[in-house]
Amino acid sequence: MHIGYARVSTQDQHLELQQDALKKAGCQKIVVDRVGGTVAERPGLTQMKELLRAGDTLVVWRFDRLGRSIKDLIAWVNWLEQEGIGLQSLQEAIDTTSTSGRLTFHIFAALAEFERQLIQERTQAGLKAARARGRLGGRPKALSQGKQQRAVQLYHKKELTVKEICEMMGISKPTLYTYVREAAL
Repeated sequence: MHIGYARVSTQDQHLELQQDALKKAGCQKIVVDRVGGTVAERPGLTQMKELLRAGDTLVVWRFDRLGRSIKDLIAWVNWLEQEGIGLQSLQEAIDTTSTSGRLTFHIFAALAEFERQLIQERTQAGLKAARARGRLGGRPKALSQGKQQRAVQLYHKKELTVKEICEMMGISKPTLYTYVREAAL
């Protein structure tokens, strides 16, 4: 059985395009999510895992509807393969129920992983070169060392509320708590 999965990120987006394409592809059931791609727990994906059986094919309009990243997609494909379930993407024209479709997916996944590793290596090399020239990376502290110490002292004296200290120093609560933790070390 072909089961479709459609997702939109916001309430303003419409599902009709995806649903029409999934119906045209022969999906007997379509599961819908109305959540952003960055949300890990999606009720529709949980439902998909319960619906899908060996021999079924999960059909998506595009791969980005299913996974937030190539890592997520690979995890999905691995799970689907273990369960004996195929994956078909209509826009990318990839169908893992065929040998060539599985090969194509894995080639794209390998290229994406290779690109990610190249970016990571270039970033590390750039940071190393900057450090060799005496530059430290990272975001500058919001307050000078003296003002950090003063904020920590005010915190420990408990004469002012955390909110008052933060407003006075022009920092957020998490920043104040970071200074307090660092001073305790």
